[in-house]
Amino acid sequence: MNLDCWRKTKLGVVAETVTSGSRDWAKYYSDSGSKFVRMTNLRRDGIHLKLDDLRYVNVQSDSSDGKRTSLQHGDILISITAELGKIGWIPKGFGEAYINQHTALVRLKRSKVNSMYVAYLLSSKAMNNTINRLNDSGAKAGLNLPTIRNIPINMPPLAEQNKIANIISTWDKVIETTEKLIANSQQQKKALMQQMLTGKKRFPKFNKKWKLIRLSDVAKKDRYSFTGGPFGSDLKSSDYTTSGVRIIQLQNIGDGEFYNDYQIYTSTEKADQLSSCNIFPGELILSKMGDPVARAAIIPDFEDRYLMASDGIRLEVDNKSYSTVFILELINHIAFRRKAISISTGSTRKRIGLSELRSIKIVVPSEIEEQQKIAKVILATNGNIENLKKKLECLIQEKKALMQQLLTGKRRVKIDEPNAAKEAE
Repeated sequence: MNLDCWRKTKLGVVAETVTSGSRDWAKYYSDSGSKFVRMTNLRRDGIHLKLDDLRYVNVQSDSSDGKRTSLQHGDILISITAELGKIGWIPKGFGEAYINQHTALVRLKRSKVNSMYVAYLLSSKAMNNTINRLNDSGAKAGLNLPTIRNIPINMPPLAEQNKIANIISTWDKVIETTEKLIANSQQQKKALMQQMLTGKKRFPKFNKKWKLIRLSDVAKKDRYSFTGGPFGSDLKSSDYTTSGVRIIQLQNIGDGEFYNDYQIYTSTEKADQLSSCNIFPGELILSKMGDPVARAAIIPDFEDRYLMASDGIRLEVDNKSYSTVFILELINHIAFRRKAISISTGSTRKRIGLSELRSIKIVVPSEIEEQQKIAKVILATNGNIENLKKKLECLIQEKKALMQQLLTGKRRVKIDEPNAAKEAE
């Protein structure tokens, strides 16, 4: 593979300007005006800005504003504090925009480099590792401008830069389209649940009045069907093992979703000792603590049984009278959440007790068949969203693999020779 035409250089060599944003922005915050790009708007897995939480500023025309650099098309942004190396790229038509001191601006020489290519290069996993190694503040994350200018980059000819940037950008467009489909599906589900979980929209054959009950009424009539985890002193970090019975902690309990990444275990003997705190596949687990408080998920069948940590609550639904899926969605619905928050304690992080949770009143269909019908719609909607998420994850992984090949020259792109010669002039 001939990489003689690729040249190793430093970011500062191909950049006309490398600067950081100003610190003094609070007095300019506004509901409209110029865009204000913060570190939260930058990405770890791409270069296109996240605009769902964009803020605005009204910059006054006093002399101090002259020191502030307005962003231009093609500018590259790098986070230089806290989460180092998050990247943003300014598209055409973005409009007047500014940054603060947590972000560095890299402005490239348009005639020699493709800024989108450099942005993708800086966003790659290998480059992110390099940037983190350049951290100049020891334990405290931080990059200074001289360090950024010295970031090593590998530059193919301009025509090849353009082709690589276009290829990766095409993948990004597909990824963004999938992300929008997921967001739209989630919004549609939210609207549908608002109708179906409150009885505003009902299936034709069901006309019985819904009934008012306590959450405790849906539990199976067994002693430990609605119970909390062990006291902290009964399950310590010294009880953790590398295998055995898996412990479910707060990190595993999502808002309607079980997070499988965080895995710790305890011995079979310890789980047997705390048998009243065991929980099994198909049952519900609720969180005593936020964020948000009282969120619930269904226990998956990865293991035969699990052990709850102290902040978990087990709810085994009586499936003769109630649908587990319906009750799960009802618990995670905004109406239930508001009730749970209102009776929780704590100012910064809410906490709810088992007795308070058991007493919350809910309205449910009198017939389990209606609950099951609603649950069937919920499962179909969740399945569609889950399939889109799996598709998104595959696209992201395939894009990363492709970037690794293209940005290192391991996989070369075919360049139209006449156009390449014209771009080199």
